[in-house]
Amino acid sequence: MATAKKKPTTAAKPTAPSRKAASVKPAPHAAKTPVAKPAPAPAVAPAAKAPKVEKPKKPKLVRDSFTIPKAEYAVLEQLKERAAKSGTPAKKSEVLRAGIKVLSVMGDVAFAAALAAVPALKTGRPAKD
Repeated sequence: MATAKKKPTTAAKPTAPSRKAASVKPAPHAAKTPVAKPAPAPAVAPAAKAPKVEKPKKPKLVRDSFTIPKAEYAVLEQLKERAAKSGTPAKKSEVLRAGIKVLSVMGDVAFAAALAAVPALKTGRPAKD
């Protein structure tokens, strides 16, 4: 008669670890040993906490493109150079944004006069020369 091999129970542990045993996961029904949790930290009084400094939200930026005559673009470059000479260098977008701020505080008559001084352009990309 042949002897039947006994199946190892989950409680039996092999004496020497083998490669195969290392890759086998423990049975899901195996009992887990409880882990001691650290004691909770004592509560700090609300008055002792530093007040949170709220950071101002960054404005959402919009990317756009537009067509501008060469003569007005040259004026934009001159304004950039003028800003650099005065000790406050500025980018093109900063010069344009400053112009928008100036226009926004103008009265209606002055604003209409400034718009009348700018000729309307055909929209779209300029033709290649």
